[in-house]
Amino acid sequence: MQVVTVDAADAFWDDGGALRACLRESVPRIPPVFGYDERGSELFEAITELPTYYLTRVEWALLRANADEIARMIARRVDADQIVELGSGSAKKTSVLLAACQRRRPTTYLPVDVSREMLELSGHTLSAAVPGLSVVGLWGRYEQALARLRTEPGRRRVVVFLGSNLGNATPPERAALLADIAATLGPGDGFLFSADLLKSAEVLNTCYNDPPGQHAFAEFRLNHLTHLNRRFGGDFAVGQYRPRAHFVEGTGMVEGHLYALCDQHVRLHRLALELVIRRGESINVGFSAKFDRDRLDGELACHGMTIEHRWIDPDWQYAIVLARRTG
Repeated sequence: MQVVTVDAADAFWDDGGALRACLRESVPRIPPVFGYDERGSELFEAITELPTYYLTRVEWALLRANADEIARMIARRVDADQIVELGSGSAKKTSVLLAACQRRRPTTYLPVDVSREMLELSGHTLSAAVPGLSVVGLWGRYEQALARLRTEPGRRRVVVFLGSNLGNATPPERAALLADIAATLGPGDGFLFSADLLKSAEVLNTCYNDPPGQHAFAEFRLNHLTHLNRRFGGDFAVGQYRPRAHFVEGTGMVEGHLYALCDQHVRLHRLALELVIRRGESINVGFSAKFDRDRLDGELACHGMTIEHRWIDPDWQYAIVLARRTG
């Protein structure tokens, strides 16, 4: 197992351009990447174990039930021997699919993550669990990893994006990411992803907030501020924010916010940036879009991809989708 740096060392943390622009929006926003330092990655793993957070549990069940069929379609329809996973994290769920793929042909797994620690841990675990699997971790942001892969043409590949992470961006950001993914795929290559389908606000609000006695979501969201304080010389008063998520019917998105408990005057010295956040105002620390099928089909079609097959949990309306690049 090896780890390849696709960004200049720590450049993805120290590049403050996108962060500065997001913090200057009408509702200040912290891009998702800043949630996944080493501590943030650990906290997100804790979120996936919350009894009310259905996404990981349902996705894992779908993968366990359908891994052989998915692997067969990857082998026959895509003819891919390279599996690239964006935001791989612990890769616990992906291991089921990788084992099924490896049983059919020698497979190379390229996990992409901003946490080197998580890449090393998951890579060594997978190498032991799936005999013969080749693992090459790509340490950095999605965009840089995909750009590097575009310099290595000729491999048949599937880009994997699980965890319903396709929804964790604004619509323009998602369009840009889909364009990047499509540009990295050759004709016939695959895009395997998961998407949470639209459902009631009650279900979603319960899912994206801590149940009584738990604090994983709260700590994960607050860790965004802790990370910025450390990385950019900030002075966010972390204890003076109340984390809360809510579903917005008009946009079809769950939004995670940190609400100020008192007036805040924040300085981020390494960004030469000051923020004034009044009591009751918020900082956005995450989106999660919920999709209907027509919207999903349309977004993929805009980037030359068509859906090959869907595996949908009928109770939770959660989907794993295999698409192929057609043009």
